[in-house]
Amino acid sequence: MSFETSDGLTLRGWLYTPPGGGPHPAIVLAHGFTAVKEQYLDRYGEAFCQAGFAALVFDNRNFGASEGQPRQEADPVLQVRDYRDAITYASALATIDGQRIGVWGSSYSGGHVLQVAAFDRRVKCVVAQVPDISGSMDVRLAIRPDLLPGLFAAFAEDRQSRYLGKPPMMLDVVNSDPASDCALPGQDAHDFFAHSGRTLAPAWCNQVTLKSIEMLNEYEPGRDIERISPTPLLMIVARQDTLTVTDLALKAYEQALQPKALVLLEGGHFDPYLRYFDPSSQAAVEWFLKHL
Repeated sequence: MSFETSDGLTLRGWLYTPPGGGPHPAIVLAHGFTAVKEQYLDRYGEAFCQAGFAALVFDNRNFGASEGQPRQEADPVLQVRDYRDAITYASALATIDGQRIGVWGSSYSGGHVLQVAAFDRRVKCVVAQVPDISGSMDVRLAIRPDLLPGLFAAFAEDRQSRYLGKPPMMLDVVNSDPASDCALPGQDAHDFFAHSGRTLAPAWCNQVTLKSIEMLNEYEPGRDIERISPTPLLMIVARQDTLTVTDLALKAYEQALQPKALVLLEGGHFDPYLRYFDPSSQAAVEWFLKHL
């Protein structure tokens, strides 16, 4: 499956369709920061399809099978727009009921779907799993305060270098050395990406542009959470999340208006894909069944 974005890129992914002619309610989903669809999104697509939903799963622009330059650059604003283009594409398919579209996102895309649902009333239901709430807080929690001035200086240096036509600065997404500079520090992030990238997703690359971190620092997806209502919102939050930290997610949930629901899972940021896949996917299925 592939579709074109409003600025002419081809995004590629999978379309899961239940038996029967439809039209079926549908769920649009993409992955988080630098991840590609093979890193467990097939499990969610299959779970949604088995429950009677069509599921459109796609790689974010600049990653995996999708087009886009520069490669390995995560632009959250453009990724949000791509979700909306995916909704447009799905709504035009004969097998999909365009009046019953939901969105699901996890981690970075968990923040994206908050933004999508806040402004796009075609979305009738939203599930945000371990969602990113504040990019600036992510950066400040991941990096020691005394190192932040050096990071901001690197942003300026990279911007000047790119202005002169040089390639963008890159850094590792994860690294086994806890003292190294990488985009997603922590053992759990390293283990998730190292294992899934090696065994499931050869298209995943352990590189991201430094500009992606600069754009993360400017991204506040939880800011408009009150505007999601009256679209039903489910948030799935991990109790020991050290990446998109638990207390920020819970605070954002309190700011959201009804109708809303909260599911708290044990474990850390990556456990909903793995140890707690069954409760995370079942909670999402039940929410979509109720509201789509």
